[in-house]
Amino acid sequence: MFHSDRGSQYTSGRFSRLLNKYKITASMSSVGACLDNAVVELFFGSLKNEWLLNVVHLTPKMMKMNVEEYIRYYNHERLHTTLGDLTPINYENLQSQVSSWT
Repeated sequence: MFHSDRGSQYTSGRFSRLLNKYKITASMSSVGACLDNAVVELFFGSLKNEWLLNVVHLTPKMMKMNVEEYIRYYNHERLHTTLGDLTPINYENLQSQVSSWT
């Protein structure tokens, strides 16, 4: 899934065909609802400021590898204050345990 705002680059036919080619579902925020996109914007801000600005990317392949590495770090190692200083994976696991107790 690829979530974005309704910018012209994301609503273009060319971009839609690219997503379809790779079997990626488009998801867009509601018109005028900037908070719909807040989680994704936060992730991309973190990716850019914590990771990509500190890494030299010589090839598209290396860039892809670095982004994949950051996603693993973000989900499995990076503590998130909004999640009570847990990683997203640990938070999801905890929520699953809590919901199975009820």
